[in-house]
Amino acid sequence: MFFMTAGVATLLFILVVFVFQEKPPYPPSRAQAMIHLAAPEEYSYLQSIVRLFRNVNFVLLIVSYGLNTGCFYALSTMLNRMVVLNYPGEELNAGRIGLTIIVSGMLGALITGIWLDRTKMYKQTTLMVYIMSFVGMVIYTFTLDLGYIWVVFVTAGVLGFFMTGYLPLGFEFAAELTYPESEGTSSGLLNVSAQIFGIIFTISQGQIIDDFGTRAGNLFLCAFLFVGTIITAFIKPDLRRQRANLENEQTKKLGDMPLDQCNTTI
Repeated sequence: MFFMTAGVATLLFILVVFVFQEKPPYPPSRAQAMIHLAAPEEYSYLQSIVRLFRNVNFVLLIVSYGLNTGCFYALSTMLNRMVVLNYPGEELNAGRIGLTIIVSGMLGALITGIWLDRTKMYKQTTLMVYIMSFVGMVIYTFTLDLGYIWVVFVTAGVLGFFMTGYLPLGFEFAAELTYPESEGTSSGLLNVSAQIFGIIFTISQGQIIDDFGTRAGNLFLCAFLFVGTIITAFIKPDLRRQRANLENEQTKKLGDMPLDQCNTTI
């Protein structure tokens, strides 16, 4: 198993070195083109972080993203333990339930990404997926100990669909809220938040399960998902990247118009 993992990692490393390009030949959007026109020496990583933490909407997103993803990390870590406690001898099915979460999560990330690309409804989509993650966690909590392992497969699959589907939404929403800051910086801060909350939630939930059982441990996660939903509702959809693209499109149209039409339009 370890040799297989090492082989895959080596193959990916080779692909990154010899196949991946540093950047596309042309910017993917007008907003990205404006960023590329800025002088590299004017960029400061520390100043960028300071500016990001002054962005209230992004700070709210950091917290809400960390809560959701941290809960997902804790759930994934404790999954085998929770299943075996409620269904002794079902270690194999515990692994299959984990696989179900991964597969449904891949589907959720794909669907939410396509939906977001077509609708551009960042705030509404992010909030709806967050609400469904909370609802899915509540359903999973109260059906885990019913005695039917197939129910756990279904509820865990639904939970994985929305909680994993939230991940690309968070990155895209962050890129909109923080434009023209580097997307690498904003996504890095989101990942830091997720790791911190993941560590805290995993340790805390494990202790709660030891003392009070699996339902109490899952209710602990439900409480923080509810808090994250409220925080997400307070994020203002300040879509700076979309606004920059729109302004550039309007400027281009005015530039292509005859002078007399431009004066009439203005």
